[in-house]
This record gives sequence, C-alpha cells and structure tokens, in this order.
Amino acid sequence: MKPLAPAARELAVLVGGPAHGLRLHVTDRPPVVQVTRPCDLAEPAGPVPGLRAEALYVYRRDLSTHDEPLRYGFDGASP
Repeated sequence: MKPLAPAARELAVLVGGPAHGLRLHVTDRPPVVQVTRPCDLAEPAGPVPGLRAEALYVYRRDLSTHDEPLRYGFDGASP
C-alpha cells in the first residue's frame, strides 16, 4: 500500500465581508471557509450558563485562481 502524500497547505486570502483581507493557510483547497465572530449576550452568562452565540460568515473559493494566494469570496446569502 502506498503511503499518503502530505496534505497541501496553501496561503489564501478572504475577499469582501467582515473578514476582508484576512490571510490564512488552508489544506487541500476546501471549497468553503467559515469564519465566526463571538456575539455579545444581553446577560453576562446568557439565559443558560455557558451559552454563547457566534455570527457565521461563509467564504467560497474562487475557482479562477490556481496559484497562491487562493481567493475566497464572501457569500452574503449563506447562513
């Protein structure tokens, strides 16, 4: 059995949305990157102890870029 090749790690940049310009490393060119940001709760511990809320942002890979940095564009229509 052939050993697995090491995963390809590449530089990517996020375009548009709240994380515009963020540079990160991705492995194996995922089609989607999710970015989260904590939300402030109205009550210090929230209605349930330990509860937290996060805003979710979706970035989709721009298939027209083949070299580093890969580009991921903000998808405002995704939940």
